[in-house]
Amino acid sequence: MEKREILIIGAGPAGLAASIEAAQTGAQVLLVDENDAPGGQLFKQIHKFFGSAKHKAGTRGINIGKQMLEQTKEVGVELWLNTTAIGTVGDKQVALVRKNEDGTSETVVVEADKILVACGGAENAVNFDGWTLPGVMGAGAAQTMVNVRRVLPGKKILMVGSGNVGLIVSYQLMQAGADVVGIVEAAPRIGGYCVHAGKIRRAGVPVYLSHTVLHADTDEGGEEVSSAVIVQLDEHFQPIPGTEKRIDCDTICIATGLRPQIKVSTLLGVKNGYIPELGGWMPIHDDNMETNVKGIFVAGDTAGVEEASTAMDEGRMAGVAMAHELGYLSDEEASAKKQEISERLKALRLGPFGERRQNAKDRIVAEGKKHE
Repeated sequence: MEKREILIIGAGPAGLAASIEAAQTGAQVLLVDENDAPGGQLFKQIHKFFGSAKHKAGTRGINIGKQMLEQTKEVGVELWLNTTAIGTVGDKQVALVRKNEDGTSETVVVEADKILVACGGAENAVNFDGWTLPGVMGAGAAQTMVNVRRVLPGKKILMVGSGNVGLIVSYQLMQAGADVVGIVEAAPRIGGYCVHAGKIRRAGVPVYLSHTVLHADTDEGGEEVSSAVIVQLDEHFQPIPGTEKRIDCDTICIATGLRPQIKVSTLLGVKNGYIPELGGWMPIHDDNMETNVKGIFVAGDTAGVEEASTAMDEGRMAGVAMAHELGYLSDEEASAKKQEISERLKALRLGPFGERRQNAKDRIVAEGKKHE
């Protein structure tokens, strides 16, 4: 059995930020990730962040990721890649499967004083006839293919969902050479930021509001998507007969939101609450990102689906709290750091969506305080 002071599961924006914040105080940090490269969503985000200077406004997500990776090396974070958390053995003991360079794998049990679960979010699916055909995929999968693996998922792409992910990925697919033949949105208005919607509109991509995909079809004898039939919806989100429209496409991307990845935290005994504004079921936690299980923390999309900037600040909050509880920060140092991070988080949540997300986060935190 391996022993560490801090174990962080997930090397995305939240996990990276937490590892840096904790390790720079002198804490011993082990950061693990199931992928062959760290960074998570940051390395998919080739667009520039916006907001304030404190949130890296004007810097591309991929460059933010590179900066953070350099910081992890500077502060001495121990990083295990190709490592998957498969279960728990005992109190604060996590079973990890590590893949070796020769293709073999081994199971290692790591016991830690503090554990941060930052496993991110999972894409929601939309069920329609043909949704399991080759060529139907999550927008996140398409973004990984084009921005990380440098593989174009298709030539004629229909995007389902007009939130920020749908808009951003559509534009990035066009930059890579694909033809986005349309964006389908069930709501009567575009869901993402105007800055992203404006790019799509200027590029001439048709946006079908109050529409959904009825079914995906193949060519005769084919096994892959060749077209999709969309239909208009009424005010009760029911299909209107006679409004069907066929769109030729070889790929359908689904961008209908994320839900928190809570399997590992649930195995660790963490209680969940249901907050639809933040993705559904998620771990109950307090202002320090600590759950009802003492010493178990959550951050990023695992703690409620938001943006990468929010995930990084939640990770920093957890990193400060863990280092403080381990004695690496004084009460005064921890309090000052937490106050600064808290103010940044509030500024993010009181942005384009008004008070909706802040109120949602307040509800989950209120539940967390009941368990203190």
